[in-house]
Formats: sequence, structure tokens, C-alpha cells
Amino acid sequence: MCTISFVSLFICSLFSFMMGIIFIMKDYSLFIEWEVVSMNSMSIVMTLLFDWMSLIFMSFVLMISSLVIFYSKEYMSVDYKINRFIMLVLMFVTSMMLLIISPNLISILLGWDGLGLVSYCLVIYFQNVKSYNAGMLTALSNRIGDVALLLAIAWMLNYGSWNYIFYLEVMQKNYEMMMVGCLVMLAAMTKSAQIPFSSWLPAAMAAPTPVSALVHSSTLVTAGVYLLIRFNILLSTSWMGNLLLLLSGLTMFMSGLGANYEFDLKKIIALSTLSQLGLMMSILSMGFYKLAFFHLLTHALFKALLFMCAGAIIHNMNNCQDIRLMGGLSLMMPLTSSCFNIANLALCGMPFLAGFYSKDLILEIVSFSYMNIFSFFLYFFSTGLTVCYSFRLVYYTMTGDSNFSSLNMLNDEGWIMLKSMMGLLILSIIGGSMLSWIIFPTPMVIILPSSLKLLTLFVCIIGGMMGYLISNISLFFMNKALMNYNLSYFVGSMWFMPYISTYGLINHSLVMGNLVVKSFDQGWSEYFGGQQLYLNLMKNSQLNQMLQNNNLKIYLLSFIFWVIILYTYMILF
Repeated sequence: MCTISFVSLFICSLFSFMMGIIFIMKDYSLFIEWEVVSMNSMSIVMTLLFDWMSLIFMSFVLMISSLVIFYSKEYMSVDYKINRFIMLVLMFVTSMMLLIISPNLISILLGWDGLGLVSYCLVIYFQNVKSYNAGMLTALSNRIGDVALLLAIAWMLNYGSWNYIFYLEVMQKNYEMMMVGCLVMLAAMTKSAQIPFSSWLPAAMAAPTPVSALVHSSTLVTAGVYLLIRFNILLSTSWMGNLLLLLSGLTMFMSGLGANYEFDLKKIIALSTLSQLGLMMSILSMGFYKLAFFHLLTHALFKALLFMCAGAIIHNMNNCQDIRLMGGLSLMMPLTSSCFNIANLALCGMPFLAGFYSKDLILEIVSFSYMNIFSFFLYFFSTGLTVCYSFRLVYYTMTGDSNFSSLNMLNDEGWIMLKSMMGLLILSIIGGSMLSWIIFPTPMVIILPSSLKLLTLFVCIIGGMMGYLISNISLFFMNKALMNYNLSYFVGSMWFMPYISTYGLINHSLVMGNLVVKSFDQGWSEYFGGQQLYLNLMKNSQLNQMLQNNNLKIYLLSFIFWVIILYTYMILF
């Protein structure tokens, strides 16, 4: 089933990409309406929108999911129910397709809810307590966004159709219809894990690594960004854009800081996804939706590769995910390490790799734009933090000697995993320049003072040096993180967001439940009420049973007693 799925998805991806190029060259859009049911004056219509944006995004999702399924053939080979896993992944991809090509809020909700439901099934795939907790957190956080979309659908009943694409211009001017925009923004923020809904994204790492590669690159978390790209008219000239800019900037900053204190390999990469989502959302809130879309596509390529390499490392290290136990991987797994490093450099924005074209353009546009110093600081400081945790990751995993001395590691992993990684490696190298030619037919020339022009490069170099120097600790090194333990704990635990969204919500109700149990179920009312009644009934029924056990002596005595009573009654009356 793996091979069939891989081939069919790959062919669909190529076809979708070719169609996307034709559509963008001819500036052509296709709006398909299919009348499902027609009764009297009422009709139920399914609408599909094919334009360059939906087709190119679809091709990327299909390409990455085909390679992920191919990768799973070896990664999940020990799983007897691998076909069930592949079916879940295909359902996930189908939900995403429905979301991408829908200009209608009802069919978007079907895709949106499909993503939420299947992601829950995938997060709890390895059935243990940690996976169940992560699955519940993921599902319930995403339910907030689903409810917001349902409210938006209900609100649009006022206007005659659920095809939001007809109303975008009106929504911008009509304050009543801005409500739809607010609800859609709330939905997008939950799905793309912006503050204050960020805690579910690192928790979703409980899923198998191929799922993480798919979820964090092009499907679940990017659905919110894609929806807001469709609603981009509403963000450009309103308070919503300013609010989103602040929240997404803080998300970018918080996740970058958190990743520098994390030791779980997959969680570091998850937090880097969160940081890049913040970058996409923030540039989108400033009105540059094409740049957000461009970064969405380039990010999908290197992030899927990064997760695949992490999966290969975890697979080879006997399911160990702690980077402190790694080291010297560049000698043991040279091909995987090469892919991992190239993906990391693309994430940092190394010139002429995929991430550089979108990230550098975004930062230059930010330098060029009219914005306050706080947002400007968040953009550039977060970029520095990205390079910092990337170099820290490379230092811990690739350099030095292996710290996992009890393990006899293989020289390199299986060819099936390597082939799928090589496909993404090529795309991570050439994808950025290819997309920049397609999306921006005329090059963007941005003229800035040399200080601002070189600021990005300077921030990246400083970030890389900091990442290396912070990690490079010796035996008698005074560890600054441990000296400022409270600050490190606060920063490393995502500003206590996971605690607030789990223990913070359930603690009060659990304490109340405990009081109720103590005072009612185990209190005086139970002792004198239900339990006392139960004891009395037990005693009486035991006495009754003893009498009815046909004990001859008791039976004769009761018979004589009964005869005496009857005789007395006859005499008296």
C-alpha cells in the first residue's frame, strides 16, 4: 500500500504543479460549482476554487506527503498495522486538500474538522499515557478554532451565501461583517498555535516522526496561515492586523527562546516550526500575503527534511531523543548528517538555500516598512534566536564524541529513508530560487542603508556564535542557566503556557471534586443515609433468610405459634 500511495500522490503532485504554473502564467482562476441537491427553490452546492495559489500549495502538500509515506515504509516497518497508519495519513492529506480548494466556509469546516480528528488519531498512535494526554490537549485546543468557524458560518447566514470569497471586499467596509473576520482569525490562531494557544504544538510531538514531518511542514499547522492568506484583505487595514502582529511576534520570540532551553530533539524542531509560523503570521498581518505564502512553501520543504533526519537519528539511536546523549553523528551517519545540516542552514537563511529567498525578503520588507521599534526588535531578535538554537543543535548532535556509549550504532540507515530524504534535499536547495521566479515574475529590488541591509547577516552571525559558545561547556564551567534557574525554568517552559492550559484549567475542578467526594460520598450524610439504610436492609434480609432456610425447629415453633394465634383469634371473635 505504501508504494501505491507514494506513486499516486507523486503523480498528482506533478500534475497539480504543472497546472499551477499554467494558471499563474495566464492569470487564470477556475471556480467550479457542483449542485449536489436541488429541491424547489433550495439547492445545496459544492464549490471548488482552483487558482495558482491553491494548485501550487496542493502540489507541495502532495509531494511532501508522498515522500513521507515512502519514508514510513521503512520507519514504521516493525508496525504490523502499517496499512492502518497509511490510511490515517491519506485521510489527513484528503482533509487538507478539501481545505485548500474550498472557497466555502462549510466545506472548509469539513476539511478543518477532518484535520483535527485525524491528527488526534495520529498523536495517540503509540498508545501510552503521554500520547493520550498530548492527543487530548491537541484536540481540545483545536476545538476552540472549530467553534469559531461554526460561529462564523452562523453569522454568514445573514448574507445569503457561505462563499466567503464573494464578501471579502464588503467585509472590509462593513463593521458587522468584520465579526466573520475576527472569528476566522481566532480559528487560524488556534490551528497555527499562536499565543495563547501554543502549548499543543510541542505536545503533538508524541505522534510518530513521519506524521510530525507532515503535520509541521505543510498540513495541520499551516492550515491557519493559509486560511488567513485567503482572508488577507481584512487584515491589512484594521486593528485585527495590529493585534495579530503583536501576538505572532511574541510567539516567534517565545518559541525561539524556549528552543534554546530544550533538550528533546523533536521538541526543538517543533518550537522552530512555531517560530516560523509566527514569522508567516506577522508578515501576513502587515499585508504582504504573497511573502507569507512564499515562506509557507519554502519552510515546508526544509522542515519536512529536518523531521525526516531527526526520525532517522532517533531510529538509529534506539528511540533516544535527548540531544545530550548524542554527539559525533557526522562520523556515524554522514549522509543523514549532511541532509540535517543543509536543512538547518536553510532554516537559518543561509544564502541561496530555500529559506534564504523568503526569509531575507521578509526581513528586508520589515526594514523597509513603517513599524514600531518593538515589532522590529521581535523580528530581528527572533531571527538571531533561530540561528542560535540551530547551531546549538548541530553542536550537540554532530560534533564531538558519542555520549551514548552503550550503543553500537549502524554506519548509516536504510536506503528507503535516505531516498525520500534526498528528494527533499534537492528541493530544499533549489526550491527557494524556483519559487521566487514563479511567484515574483519581476524581482523585488529593495534599496536600504547598508546598516539595515547587513543587519540580517550580522544578527545571524551573532546568533550562531552565541549558540556555539553557550553549548560549549567544560567540566568546571559555571553554568549560567543553572545559576539563574527560575528564569531558565520560566523561559524553557514556554512562559508556563502548557501548565496554564493543562493543570491551570483542571486543578480547580479537581480540588472541588475532591471536596465533594470527601463531604458527600465519604461524609456523615453517606454514613446516616445510604450506608445506614443498606446495613439495616442487610440485617433484616439475613434474619429473613435464616427463618426461610427450612430449619425444622424454627419451622415447628413458628407453626405452633401460628396455630396459637389462630386459636386465640377464633375464641375472641
